[in-house]
Amino acid sequence: MSDWDADKTADWGDKPVDSRPEQAESGRDWKLIEKLVMSLQSEQRRSRRWGIFFKLLTFIYLFALLFIVWSPFSGTLDAATGQHTAVVEVNGVIAEDELASADNLVGSLRSAFEQENAVAVILRINSPGGSPVQSGYVYDEIRRLRGEYPEKKVYAVISDMGASGAYYIAAAADEIYANRASLVGSVGVVAGGFGFTGIMEKMGIERRLYTAGENKAFLDPFSPEEEEEVQFWQGVLENTHQQFIEAVKQGRGDRLAEDDRLFSGLVWSGEQALELGLIDGLGSTSHVARQIVGQEELVDYSRRKGALRDLVDQLGVSLGKGVAGHLTESRMQLR
Repeated sequence: MSDWDADKTADWGDKPVDSRPEQAESGRDWKLIEKLVMSLQSEQRRSRRWGIFFKLLTFIYLFALLFIVWSPFSGTLDAATGQHTAVVEVNGVIAEDELASADNLVGSLRSAFEQENAVAVILRINSPGGSPVQSGYVYDEIRRLRGEYPEKKVYAVISDMGASGAYYIAAAADEIYANRASLVGSVGVVAGGFGFTGIMEKMGIERRLYTAGENKAFLDPFSPEEEEEVQFWQGVLENTHQQFIEAVKQGRGDRLAEDDRLFSGLVWSGEQALELGLIDGLGSTSHVARQIVGQEELVDYSRRKGALRDLVDQLGVSLGKGVAGHLTESRMQLR
């Protein structure tokens, strides 16, 4: 053995390899990992607790909102402890999917008539009209309720506008009042749509429509207009107009003036309508309640939009739906 080998052996023998620093370092690493894992678990528990808290808060908020909207302990009817004049709003377009639908109006009217402390009913109208079917339903129900509750008078009060289908409804009342500048009348029927055949031809679009029944594609906006179809549709409009005229005559009777323009679709100011017998006087809702009914306290029986429906409308869903409907349908309206 050489001196170098002996020295090396002695060195290795005198200074053996010490593994304790590596073990200590490994132990510190595990402790760090353990702390990190514990910290993550603690953070997850806190996150879950906060998540549960916010979910619970959201549910409480929604239940509170639903309670406010549909609670049987809230609403205008709570105020109906004594005698009062019932009010039912006819506001906006009269249509099945609108606030002024027959379902809403008829339900409100029945509630008002059935309330013993309601001495009279006022229809507060601000509407350009709408569906002849919905208007007809309300007209017929008012006439029926008047027969069932003869002691309760029905007064229609027109604010800004009571035209077409709205006037159809008003004609069922015992008396009609308006402001001198209100727009009243428009006893007529209108239906409109669009024709796209010209633009389709320019764009090279071919219409392919398959039907069973020669009139199934009646007044199709993407096909050329047929004279026979137009004449037939005009007959439908004339028939609906005549129904409107008969309802107004039945409601107003001999109060109507002898004037051929009454049923021409023209609209009149409140002062002109008074001269023509379309209304009985000038006055507001409070004036009628105070001076005509003799009971100034008003209680509103109108049905309102739900909170969710109102939010959807504000987001523009109804606008998009309405635009699409007008582009693709020919809709009859009392206007």
